[in-house]
Amino acid sequence: MEDAQLPAGWSLQQIRDRSGDGQATALNTDRRVTYGAVGDLPEETLLPEIVLGFHDLAIVKAIGDDDWYMGSLNDDGSIVCWSAYTELAEALRGL
Repeated sequence: MEDAQLPAGWSLQQIRDRSGDGQATALNTDRRVTYGAVGDLPEETLLPEIVLGFHDLAIVKAIGDDDWYMGSLNDDGSIVCWSAYTELAEALRGL
């Protein structure tokens, strides 16, 4: 898709190898992404720069944010994230 991109320095094969998901793919960023409410913190809407899909899971890099967010990829294409990682490799291990 036109908006789909990979993280700098990563190939799709490297992402597939590191995640163990041979069907991992880069997805377009035209979707709603939220980071779930935790404790007293409200739900936050993220503007995705990079979206990586792993069947029913996704890892998202938000614009202006160094963290990588993991969440559920919903049937409507939206993503609800529940955890954040400081490095992509760490997020891929978390799958």
